Amino acid sequence: MIKVSHISKYFGERKVLNDIDTLFLPGKCNLTIGKSGSGKTVLLRTIAGLYQPEEGFVSYDDRIFANMTREQKVELRKDIGFIFQEGALFDSMNVEENIMFPLRMFTRKRRKEMLSRVEYCLDRVNLKGANKMFPSELSGGMRKRVAIARAIAAQPKYLFCDEPNSGLDPVTSILIDKLILDITHEFNMTTIVNTHDMNSVMEIGENIIFINEGKLWWQGDRENVLQTDNKELNNFIFCSALTRKIKENI
Repeated sequence: MIKVSHISKYFGERKVLNDIDTLFLPGKCNLTIGKSGSGKTVLLRTIAGLYQPEEGFVSYDDRIFANMTREQKVELRKDIGFIFQEGALFDSMNVEENIMFPLRMFTRKRRKEMLSRVEYCLDRVNLKGANKMFPSELSGGMRKRVAIARAIAAQPKYLFCDEPNSGLDPVTSILIDKLILDITHEFNMTTIVNTHDMNSVMEIGENIIFINEGKLWWQGDRENVLQTDNKELNNFIFCSALTRKIKENI
């Protein structure tokens, strides 16, 4: 579980996050949604420790991040997997080497053990046999699956996903959503997904927070996100003619 307690974050005089207070639950896909510039990426990076908040704190299973020693923060890093928006694979490394990277960084496994873990992760994301391929040889969906395999290689407790469906077609996006949902349940991870994709909201939104103007505007799940009378959330979800027609038929 990750607890965000009254977080505020400034860049200069601009208040990007304003008193965010919420929980991200283990074994659940926790989605953060909101318009571009709403603050959701800043929130994710603050949770991950890449930004320090001016007010409030983040705790991991009751351990306050700001109070941790340097050694404790390094240990925590081993428990975090991160899927970046563009995958962020190392172009000079093949698939096997990319997935092995966090194992080399954070574990003392022997090469044979690391290769075994790589094989498991590739099989888990349905890319068995792709070991020696390079990122330039992969499709967008394959690169995202390699990024997921790398993120889970060191068996993290927390998984952060920044727009994992960015640039993917709808069918591939659904496959990536299902994969993230399945591994979240399988490994009981606390997964946080930043997304603009309403398909993702409806497919995997087990706990959803809507950020608007740096504030926590609404929180719920995929069962009630379409039924809310929150004006700002409705304007975000039903912004197109198609989605407004769907709203009329609910």
